[in-house]
Amino acid sequence: MSLADIDLQTLDGQRKRLADYAGKTLLVVNVASKCGFTPQYKGLEALYRKFKDRGVEVLGFPCDQFGHQEPGDAAEIQSFCSLTYDVSFPMFAKVEVNGPNTHPLYRKLKQAAPGVLGTEGIKWNFTKFLVDPQGRVVKRYAPTTTPAAIEADLAPYLK
Repeated sequence: MSLADIDLQTLDGQRKRLADYAGKTLLVVNVASKCGFTPQYKGLEALYRKFKDRGVEVLGFPCDQFGHQEPGDAAEIQSFCSLTYDVSFPMFAKVEVNGPNTHPLYRKLKQAAPGVLGTEGIKWNFTKFLVDPQGRVVKRYAPTTTPAAIEADLAPYLK
């Protein structure tokens, strides 16, 4: 199974496939509403607004595996993102990024771009993966890497 074949579900219950984003540069992020890194929503939204017309998509995947920092249901997550950070980039249903129920997208991302010392596990919310327009995972970023710091890595892929 390639990245393009992976089934997704949006926060509002729509079925998508990663293939729906073919030809786009993707920044895939596991997000949470009650995390110390939650203010990164502002930077992610800024990146999205700046580059969405140039082929960049930010894809947010809520995750509640780290300190119960995403306890809400889909409606609560959507409301928080809209009201607090005016998020307009695509948000998806809550996923697991580690363990036996790891979402297939995160299984592929972690295999393609392991972390420090080759570990595949996601260490915390707001870990980011850059996927090029051909569907190749280019880079993995730590939660501490700000969206602004990623901007330079997007340059080669802008349309």
